[in-house]
Amino acid sequence: MGETGRAGDTPGPGASAGGRARARDLGVAPGIFDPGPLNAITDVAGVRVGHATVIEGDSVRTGVTAVFPHGGNVYLDRVPAALHVGNGFGKLVGSTQLRELGELETPILLTSTLSVFRAADALVAWMLEQPGMERVRSLNPVVGETNDGLLNAIRQRPITAEHVRAALLSAREGPVPEGAIGAGTGTVAFGWKGGIGTASRRLPASLGGACVGALVQSNFGGVLQILGAPVGKELGRHAFRAEVDADRGDGSILILIATDAPLSDRNLERLAARAILGLARTGSSAANGSGDYAIAFSTSASVRRPSGARRLASTELANEETSALFQAVIEATEEAIYNALFMATTTTGSGRTVEAIPLDRVREVLSRYGVGREGDAPPGRP
Repeated sequence: MGETGRAGDTPGPGASAGGRARARDLGVAPGIFDPGPLNAITDVAGVRVGHATVIEGDSVRTGVTAVFPHGGNVYLDRVPAALHVGNGFGKLVGSTQLRELGELETPILLTSTLSVFRAADALVAWMLEQPGMERVRSLNPVVGETNDGLLNAIRQRPITAEHVRAALLSAREGPVPEGAIGAGTGTVAFGWKGGIGTASRRLPASLGGACVGALVQSNFGGVLQILGAPVGKELGRHAFRAEVDADRGDGSILILIATDAPLSDRNLERLAARAILGLARTGSSAANGSGDYAIAFSTSASVRRPSGARRLASTELANEETSALFQAVIEATEEAIYNALFMATTTTGSGRTVEAIPLDRVREVLSRYGVGREGDAPPGRP
């Protein structure tokens, strides 16, 4: 089965570590709202994240990331959820029922494009084994993907049921490992190594005190900018360079948004739509070949949907109270993408090496454009 990493594992043999840092370590703190204590999607109480990192030989560089909205059985205790499609070049299993019913009934999985169907099958099998599921005859697994075929032997479809189970069973609250791990093991973003990233925002009490968290599987292109600084242009790596005619900014990103604000699926769709604004701030143009998806869900007890209930009584936030949440999701999404990029490590697979973005050079560019704080440096660097 090769090497299967659990949450918290260091990069596998295809990746080189050292000197990586989160965005705030470089003084990159998008927006006006403060993050939660972990600056992660798991700042939303009850949300759990697990990874399985799959490294096999010199060609398999892939994995699975699992996100649970709460600690119980999601089928029996469903949460409202919604999908927004920025550009639909992708294979999002379960999307039609998600849109029709506006709820999740399984954890969300992220993985590689040609393995998304195997992952969905494994998720169904695992769910049906859970207590209380003995009479279930229909199940809607939600599984997203990005194409990691540059570094990963994607045609082998290496993801197995054991990898899916490892991701599900490793799911934990607390800090979320980022970068070249789980579903981000083989991804590429802006021509550099991509990966998993996360961030959060906590609204002040005067604005309701809700928490919003984002987690991204970053594998897209464009012209990287960081808080407006033209980093991609300055570093000479971006879409539509004359010497790289094939680079059109294609790729994909899956954005998962969690909040403890009591939102119905209707307002969760509005929340998910704002995540695309955070994506745009980083320099994406949602190219023709890019699958850009955002899924948002609420963990609030006041909007839960127990399976088999004949009536649902919920108390949800009014439309007029959503604007601060929209701002928060834009900020968290933008920072999660930077974290994915900054925490990723140089990775070799399938005869290719994709370098991690050089943080020392990023810091130089940011300094020239007056972005970030003087004196900040990633760990291990002068």
